[in-house]
Amino acid sequence: MTETATVTAVEHKRATVRPDKGTAVAKLTESFTSSTAALLTEYRGLTVKQISELRVALGADTTYSVVKNTLTKIAASNAGLSGLDELLAGPTAVAFVSGDPVAAAKSLRDFAKTNPALVVKGGVMDGKALTAAEIKKLADLESREVLLAKMAGAMKASLTQAVYLFAAPLAQAARAVGALEAKAQQDPSILAGGAGTPVPAAEEATSEEAPAAAEETTEAPAAEETTEAPAAEASASE
Repeated sequence: MTETATVTAVEHKRATVRPDKGTAVAKLTESFTSSTAALLTEYRGLTVKQISELRVALGADTTYSVVKNTLTKIAASNAGLSGLDELLAGPTAVAFVSGDPVAAAKSLRDFAKTNPALVVKGGVMDGKALTAAEIKKLADLESREVLLAKMAGAMKASLTQAVYLFAAPLAQAARAVGALEAKAQQDPSILAGGAGTPVPAAEEATSEEAPAAAEETTEAPAAEETTEAPAAEASASE
């Protein structure tokens, strides 16, 4: 009778534990599938106060949960993730990130500088396992906000340059039209497609005769070569 009571007690205990484990696995599976990244850490040596401070440092977009390794392995497998079994050893806490993984990695790195008991073991992002070294590189990247700010600045500069490139030909065309209009006011024949008002024929004749008159003027000194007149006067006197 004692053995029967013992067996009944054990069976009752198992009946209450298994549903809890199933719920925990389902919750962890949902956390893995809905998170942009999951960063695994060892928290051995951290006090409850320090863990609370770490949760605050990670921000509202990251949930820092102390987990059981066996249940986490099952949840990771259910979520289709691999490469985490080796990391799930010893006291483990997972930072489930729903925001920017870079910001979460930076927070873990900065917190570990002042609290060496926190050790980043690895993680997963976009369905791929990450080593501790890869998470460190992730923390060294610029945050999403900084990258967006730089992208916005680059786009603004490109738009400004594009506006300048489009405006420059228009300004040049406007200057050309203005110059043409000013010239047309002086010479209306330009608007008719001509090269300007033709030079009058009288003016052309005058311009052609001018050089000839100049040539005749240059020949005038030749008439002064009558130096023989004194010789004729000498013969007359004789």
